[in-house]
Amino acid sequence: MKIISYNVNGIRAALNKGFIDWLKSASPDVICLQEIKALKEQLDLDIFNAAGYVHQYWFSAQKKGYSGVAILSKIKPNHVEYGTGIESMDTEGRNLRADFNGLSVMSLYLPSGTNDARLDHKLEYMAMFQDYINTIKQDIPNLIICGDYNICHEEIDIHNPKGLKNVSGFLPVEREWIGNFIANGFIDSFRYLNPEKQQYSWWSYRANARANNKGWRLDYAMVAQALQENIKRAVILSDAVHSDHCPVLVEIDKYFSKKTIF
Repeated sequence: MKIISYNVNGIRAALNKGFIDWLKSASPDVICLQEIKALKEQLDLDIFNAAGYVHQYWFSAQKKGYSGVAILSKIKPNHVEYGTGIESMDTEGRNLRADFNGLSVMSLYLPSGTNDARLDHKLEYMAMFQDYINTIKQDIPNLIICGDYNICHEEIDIHNPKGLKNVSGFLPVEREWIGNFIANGFIDSFRYLNPEKQQYSWWSYRANARANNKGWRLDYAMVAQALQENIKRAVILSDAVHSDHCPVLVEIDKYFSKKTIF
């Protein structure tokens, strides 16, 4: 199963930049989108159907033009879970999960901490999200959580670790949280297969940051430890330019415990 995660920073804007042609070429089995910034009713769903993604699930924020996640799949899931059941998390449309036979995929969009109020919200969200995952993974152990975590974990994941150490996205408390999240049963699939590679998934639109590769690795495909031996490939698709982010890909071998997982 080939899974891609992509913060599109507005699905309608990405479509205007050639997203569908790229999607057809990349051809993942499942794609997790973040920051769709649109309601399902505002989109022409036929263009996704025509690209092979007949199973579409959209979870928008209550606030129009803001946040929102989606999962598009060539494979029909057994169940789709919209949100977490925690109102303060779900009003912003940040969690969507699709359960397949023996494998579940979540699209996640963690908040950014652009100011003190939003940072407090982010930290609260992170704590609640960890508790939520601790609960659901008891019943759903083979979980892959793809998305924009809005956190760089280690110094290798950011272009200027010394100068940005006091900026949200690389604060000690955020780095500690994502480190603990990984230690609590997940594998950062890209870092697992690329331990020394310095590559980013987000660049500011300012100061020609992308051209100068002054980026941050904010996007992850976190794979449950139970699936470690099934991680076949994990790459950052930096050539995709429909957003200020680029997609990240993880490929999971289709066999788990000698049983097909989809």
